[in-house]
Amino acid sequence: MASLRSIVFLRTAILLLLIHAAHCFYLPGVSPQDFQKGDPLKVKVNKLTSTKTQLPYTYYSLPYCRPGKIVDNAENLGEVLRGDRIENSPYVFKMREPQLCNVICHLKLNAKTAKDFKEKIEDEYRVNMILDNLPLVVPIRRLDQESPPLYQLGYHVGLKAQYAGNKEEKYFIHNHLIFTVKFHKDLQTDSARIVGFEVKPFSIKHEYEGEWNGKNRLLTCDPHTKRTVINSNSPQEVEVNQEILFTYDVEFQESDVKWASRWDTYLLMSDDQIHWFSIVNSLMIVLFLSGMVAMIMLRTLYRDISKYNELETQEEAQEETGWKLVHGDVFRPPSNSDLLCVYAGTGVQFFGMILITMLFAVLGFLSPSNRGGLMTAMLFLWVFMGLFAGYSSARLYKMFKGAEWKKIALRTAFMFPATVFVIFFVLNALIWGQKSSGAVPFGTMFALVFLWFGISVPLVFVGSYVGFKKPAIEDPVKTNKIPRQIPEQAWYMNPMFSILIGGILPFGAVFIELFFILTSIWLNQFYYIFGFLFIVFIILLITCAEITIVLCYFQLCSEDYLWWWRAYLTSGSSALYLFLYATFYFFTKLEITKLVSGALYFGYMLIVSYAFFVLTGTIGFYACFWFTRLIYSSVKID
Repeated sequence: MASLRSIVFLRTAILLLLIHAAHCFYLPGVSPQDFQKGDPLKVKVNKLTSTKTQLPYTYYSLPYCRPGKIVDNAENLGEVLRGDRIENSPYVFKMREPQLCNVICHLKLNAKTAKDFKEKIEDEYRVNMILDNLPLVVPIRRLDQESPPLYQLGYHVGLKAQYAGNKEEKYFIHNHLIFTVKFHKDLQTDSARIVGFEVKPFSIKHEYEGEWNGKNRLLTCDPHTKRTVINSNSPQEVEVNQEILFTYDVEFQESDVKWASRWDTYLLMSDDQIHWFSIVNSLMIVLFLSGMVAMIMLRTLYRDISKYNELETQEEAQEETGWKLVHGDVFRPPSNSDLLCVYAGTGVQFFGMILITMLFAVLGFLSPSNRGGLMTAMLFLWVFMGLFAGYSSARLYKMFKGAEWKKIALRTAFMFPATVFVIFFVLNALIWGQKSSGAVPFGTMFALVFLWFGISVPLVFVGSYVGFKKPAIEDPVKTNKIPRQIPEQAWYMNPMFSILIGGILPFGAVFIELFFILTSIWLNQFYYIFGFLFIVFIILLITCAEITIVLCYFQLCSEDYLWWWRAYLTSGSSALYLFLYATFYFFTKLEITKLVSGALYFGYMLIVSYAFFVLTGTIGFYACFWFTRLIYSSVKID
């Protein structure tokens, strides 16, 4: 009784933990910095981004105003792979000292610079900046005035518009920025911490007296007469020989938001009510289906095993039908068993990587302030999980009576990573051809190769050695020497049909969440609902396992014992639906028109779908493996 109480208590505690985690929190990745009045605040610039091209560029790839010397920030592995290039800028503020109409520089456009600006405006590029590790955002008021504003990362380089009464579209540049720095003040020390960094961009054709010499007084924006820019009624056109003045204002605004909560506004960027309703709805449907599946399985199996164990006479034994008949063939090694071992091992590697990443994210260790932290963590976890990949593939290989463990270790270490690396290398060459900052430099490429060959491959071999030294997994029943003939199957038991049907339920468990993940990746938004994602991941595991077990059971009942590969492909086929959904998303939600950008999207989604196939296939395979061993060890076999 005591043990039952402890199990109930443990389950309740886990459920409460998951419900709490769904809200999710984060540990601020950096220590707070206090600023006194008048302290310099250095604004850094990051990449230019566009949802239309998906090709990032460095800030200074456009002829913007430059500081005396451009200094690169040291980026981590994840930041480099994301295309981040963080550099210093000529924008320097002083804490709690507002500034009006600061002129940074004067630029006269030639044919090349005008063309560069026009191209970036046409492709809707946004400028990203950072202050005290906070990204720059543009606040957008909602229709409902009482609701907090939406925030968009970065401001547009410019805009396309028409003059009144003229049909010709012109290009206008945002050359005047009104920055708002929000701060939380400590009443005891009078120091302040930065809790927000916003901007309102304007396009204005500045007017001044005489020829420009750097000291002219502006007529359109003058701090002495308190004349400020409030609209873009006389915008700055982008044309050859046009003169552009880049100016900015800085406002400081006291805020009640504390430093530890300053990221909250960034992470609540979309309409969360729809998000919550969709996810809860999806979870309810999947939990209901899972409950139904589990109930059917338990009732059917219990009846079957009881019936088989009650068979006494020879006549009754001869009338046996169903899964018990194939006991002499069910553990016969499949065709291409080596390949199955490799894929199962790679799936275990993926499962370990995703599980630990999720746990760290739910516990708040992968803070959004640590740019690139998530990708870096996943890369390193993938490398170190090679140990488990080698171990699980070698254990299966030995069970299939394999003798050359080094060969299987080599294939496990190279098959999946090599395929991904080839696709990644081709995509990187395309990005390189576009001169984008998203192209991975040679040094980073070398680091990735080192992680693979220097750490992952040796760990796979160590895991394989340990796994092969273990005693082979014993089958619960003996395998006949002569394979049994498989009877003709009904149309609905056709392998292709059952495999395609099997992938629908696991995909259904994740497709709502998939929409938000794709939006965060391709539409430049933050994603930080890892608590929900973790619950969806658990549901995915259960669904993959249950649908594979059900279809495997029906397959064995129809006296078809070739279950090994079918078990893997049944849940793995959900990757096909994922790729089809990604294609649907591309044509309905994205505005990508360039061939290179489309190739990048489909190339990366192909890698994601391949990884999803390996993960879900492995879950289904191991669930079916456990299930077959369980039922054949539960019945009396003469």
